[in-house]
Amino acid sequence: MSQQYPPPGPGPGFGPPPPQYAPAPPPYGPAQPSYAQAPPQPVAGGPDFLAVDKRNAVVVDASGVAFESSGLSIEFRWPEIRSVHYRASPDGKALMVAVVHVDGRFFECVVVAKPRSRLQEWFPQLAWVLGHYRPTG
Repeated sequence: MSQQYPPPGPGPGFGPPPPQYAPAPPPYGPAQPSYAQAPPQPVAGGPDFLAVDKRNAVVVDASGVAFESSGLSIEFRWPEIRSVHYRASPDGKALMVAVVHVDGRFFECVVVAKPRSRLQEWFPQLAWVLGHYRPTG
C-alpha cells in the first residue's frame, strides 16, 4: 500500500509583491557602501619609530600610534589622539608610552629595553618622530 502525499504548496510567505507594489530602486545612485571598517592601509612617507621587546611593541608613524601587548594590538589614528607621553620606567629598564584619547581615556604600553642603553637611543628618536607629527604636543 503506497501512501500519497498532497502536492507541495508554495514556499513560505505570500511570494513576491505584485509589480505595482514592488520596492522601487533608490532614485539617488548606486547602493550604499557597507559600513564595515576597512583594513588599515599603509601610509607612505614620513618618519617612524619602533620599540619592541619579547611581548610588547610601540609604533609611531604617519597613521598614528599603535601598541601591541602580549599579542593584543590597538591602533590610535592621529585625529583621535589628544596627547602622547613617554618616560623611563622607575627602574630605568623600560620605555613607558601613554596615549590620551580625545574622550579622556588613557592607554599605556611598556617596552623593556635590552640592553638598557637602547632606552637612551629610543628617547631622541621618539621625540623627533612625535615632533614631526604633533609639533604642538
